[in-house]
Amino acid sequence: MQQAVYLLLGSNRGDREQNLLRACARIKERLGNILKSSSVYETEPWGFEDSISFFNQAVEIETGLSPGELLSGIQDIEKELGRVRNELECGAGCSCVTEAYSPRTIDIDILFYGSGILFTDELMIPHPRLHERMFTLLPLDEIAPAFIHPVYRKTVSELLQLCNDNGEVKRITL
Repeated sequence: MQQAVYLLLGSNRGDREQNLLRACARIKERLGNILKSSSVYETEPWGFEDSISFFNQAVEIETGLSPGELLSGIQDIEKELGRVRNELECGAGCSCVTEAYSPRTIDIDILFYGSGILFTDELMIPHPRLHERMFTLLPLDEIAPAFIHPVYRKTVSELLQLCNDNGEVKRITL
């Protein structure tokens, strides 16, 4: 059965634009059809200091993969595109330990897998910090403003209005 999934892509090393384009191409080839994609946003690093900002983009895909298969495919794509995973990072493709936030060529986070809720040692869905991050909420609001967070029971637009993150996030034209 096909499932709508929302992903966030991020890059702040190498050719950031090309990293996002290559990630999208591989997502289409291996994980599922991309239904929607947001604009690209330039954002300050979150959780660590760095002189190079991130390019972030939200995409909605339709996939027949299970959450575990999706995570495995995402990690394969990240590795192929030069991602070196810090061993302090959680298996969900997100940095859940403050010390683990670091620069990366590509980062692909699972934000939502339909309206599913899954919290294991390997994977957390919905993403446990998406509601705290302006760089996640702005692009996500562009493609799914009415999507209801299955834990907080608020739309993405409502979560965006409640977000206290003051990090700089600006839409860019590539």
